[in-house]
Amino acid sequence: MNLDPKVPAGPLAEKWTLFKQKQQLINPANKRKYTVIVVGTGLAGGSAAATMAELGYNVLSFCFQDSPRRAHSIAAQGGINAAKNYKNDGDSVYRLFYDTIKGGDFRSREANVYRLAEESVNIIDQCVAQGVPFAREYGGLLDTRSFGGAQLQRTFYCRGQTGQQLMLGAYQALSRQIAVGGVKMFPRCEMLDLVVVDGRARGIVTRHLETGKIESFAADAVVLATGGYSNVYFLSTNANGCNVSATYRAYKRGAAFANPCFTQIHPTCIPVTGDYQSKLTLMSESLRNDGRMWVPKNKADVHKHPNQIPEPDRDYFLERKYPSFGNLAPRDIASRAAKEVCDEGRGVGPGGRGVYLDFSRAIAQQGVEKIRDKYGNLFDMYERITAENAYEQPMRIYPAVHYTMGGLWVNYELMSNLDGLFVIGEANFSDHGANRLGASALMQGLADGYFILPYTITNWLAGVKPESDKKENRITADHAEFKRVEAEATEKLKKLLAIKGKKTATELHRELGKVMWDDVGMARSRESLERAIRRIQEIREEFWRNLNVPGSADDLNTALERANRVADYMEFGELLARDALTREESCGGHFRVEYQYPDGEAKRDDERFSHVAAWEYAGPDKTPIRNVEPLVWDVVHPSVRSYK
Repeated sequence: MNLDPKVPAGPLAEKWTLFKQKQQLINPANKRKYTVIVVGTGLAGGSAAATMAELGYNVLSFCFQDSPRRAHSIAAQGGINAAKNYKNDGDSVYRLFYDTIKGGDFRSREANVYRLAEESVNIIDQCVAQGVPFAREYGGLLDTRSFGGAQLQRTFYCRGQTGQQLMLGAYQALSRQIAVGGVKMFPRCEMLDLVVVDGRARGIVTRHLETGKIESFAADAVVLATGGYSNVYFLSTNANGCNVSATYRAYKRGAAFANPCFTQIHPTCIPVTGDYQSKLTLMSESLRNDGRMWVPKNKADVHKHPNQIPEPDRDYFLERKYPSFGNLAPRDIASRAAKEVCDEGRGVGPGGRGVYLDFSRAIAQQGVEKIRDKYGNLFDMYERITAENAYEQPMRIYPAVHYTMGGLWVNYELMSNLDGLFVIGEANFSDHGANRLGASALMQGLADGYFILPYTITNWLAGVKPESDKKENRITADHAEFKRVEAEATEKLKKLLAIKGKKTATELHRELGKVMWDDVGMARSRESLERAIRRIQEIREEFWRNLNVPGSADDLNTALERANRVADYMEFGELLARDALTREESCGGHFRVEYQYPDGEAKRDDERFSHVAAWEYAGPDKTPIRNVEPLVWDVVHPSVRSYK
């Protein structure tokens, strides 16, 4: 497998500029001859589709929601990073670059991360021009706040609704192009498979979720912007519809899947309350700006009301362990610290799986109205879910699966190892290493969609003759390979419906998720990972023997939709566990208990694992092939990651 990162030559700070200076161009009249498929309409997909249509390309946009504005990007509440240095506190493109590299535990590609930091400053200007209502200071200037993993205030925000407001900005840009005909929108259409002809991505096969109709669509290039895979754990902060299917099916068609074991546990989630739950609710990381995490020092106090525990009897464990960053320690570190105190028997709430997030000091210093102005909607949401008033008593939080840093392998131009298949946003692996810093997901999605992909896809398309110009051997949806992939997708749906077992896909998914959380969650070991692989294989065997899917494939059937996605998780879970087993080190969100320092911090092995692990599909029930892309360090020199 060829894993050429295609990083441009030259100094790190000049690589992106040099790329844009030397890229191939397509004149506006010729751009109309090219068709590009974009799957997904979140911040990455929506901004990419709108921007490419503005440039003149014909864009086919697909989402499984009833409207593109329902993409899960709206759930990213806290903010978006940018190296604007409006606070005059010493920020710069280099500092954002370095914080991102360090936050990812030195497991991301330097050139991609520096480019991300460069483009961050353009994103804010773009969004302000679109009317995104960022918070402002009294004098009218844009306000910023801190986020985990940084000692600067570089996070722009819209109260606790940043993702929603940015999503509306991208949606209005997309809607304009839908109205003028630059984008043809296909809502309620789910991608079933990728079509590859002669080693190049040529289109997709879809199923209309209301009618059951299966169709094929051909294009000159395919862009996947379908998000992450954290729902492999069943319970996560992601919406139930979020899934791995698009990227996993591309993997089975030849695209390399990079670093699947790099999953992120978010420290500020409302704790699990029972088996009835189908998802978890995230409280924004922005709350850690003013909230202080603590547990009782004495186990005997865990059942007391928090307001009855005096200050000397509280353990502000993040402030104690990481005095330089305190409650804004990165997510992986804060999550492990919370788990550690709960494992000691000092956790609070049902089952002892919770820690307090306390705002009493901030309220005393700033006043309740100031806190309400910053976080009011988050406090309201917390009260609706828990019936507790966080203005009067601390919130209870506990880590939960949130974001995934792994994804399809892409080069510097955001193209996978399959020609013509571009992957953007959370669906690719490129920018966050082993741990994503807070407020960087929105930054990557918009940077990829607005400012990076439009350049790189143009550079690639300039060397490819558009299908519309060809007289012979033209690839269309009538091509034999499209029909073959359609038949395979149809047969799989029939197979799921024909099993007629006794368990629903949800029941089997919950069993898989429990194995993933217990054995491939916050703490992993060789023993737990080997046990997980065996159990996943057993659950997968039962899935194909004992699944029950009612109804038919010829109309709306949400049970069939779920079963088809869970079938992918039954295979992908094993790939994730296998990747974790082969990475014999601890780094970022991947914590192997065998590899830690005496104080419990993650212990990397740069000599053996300073690389990207890119997995290649080898066939049904065959062990996948592990390929590597060495990470090259020209500017940053990996060091022991410390936030103390």
